[in-house]
Amino acid sequence: MSDIPAIEVENLVKIYDDVTAVDGVSLTIPKGAIVGLLGGNGAGKTTTITSIMGLLRPTSGRTRVLGADMMRERHSVLHRMNFQSPYVDLPGRLTVRQNLLTFARLYGHPNPKARAQQLAEELELFPFFDRKTGQLSAGQKTRVALAKALVNDPEVLLLDEPTASLDPDTAGWIRDRISDHRTKKGATILLASHNMREVERLCDRVVFMRRGKIVADATPTELLEKYGRETMEDVFIDVARGEAAMAALEGAL
Repeated sequence: MSDIPAIEVENLVKIYDDVTAVDGVSLTIPKGAIVGLLGGNGAGKTTTITSIMGLLRPTSGRTRVLGADMMRERHSVLHRMNFQSPYVDLPGRLTVRQNLLTFARLYGHPNPKARAQQLAEELELFPFFDRKTGQLSAGQKTRVALAKALVNDPEVLLLDEPTASLDPDTAGWIRDRISDHRTKKGATILLASHNMREVERLCDRVVFMRRGKIVADATPTELLEKYGRETMEDVFIDVARGEAAMAALEGAL
């Protein structure tokens, strides 16, 4: 069982009316890897991640997490995975403490109170622990969202812009927490981000999408070399604008 990939995506297609959001994506992520999923707006990242979570039924193809088909068996693995996005609000009328207690209970943690306290200490939430979540700053909400995503010590963690709205120092600190979680738990992390320094620092591998297709899949170092660029930001611009995408599709990578 140990050789089963953490995440498998096979020929994923999602069509909305006459728009193809994802067009034949196949992706395998081994256990313990941190993989960046990148692309410009409308590239298909969110649709791919939502399909991996089992929240969106694909037009064709399938996704598996920890060996479970996410359309038919997702309830068998949902307790082993979690998700974070600064664009998905937690209940704003609940305090940070109440939110973490609620999610700890939902995930069946044996001691929700202790888990909430532990996360508050690790992510330095105590200054606003008893403040309503809806009253927090954007940066504070991002930290609370990450705490919620770690509440069940997930084996598979899906992150969407995990350091959005954070100052550079706090963002670096959050990245360290993400890296620590991978190291301590052997967790697999799929990371969608527009912060290329973050991608270079965290990711073992980078997958670029454009117009619903994967157009590059390699390590950050390999991408820099193959695209002849000095920074991942320059590679991102190339792919997003399509200047290198056709070369990738023709076999350059």
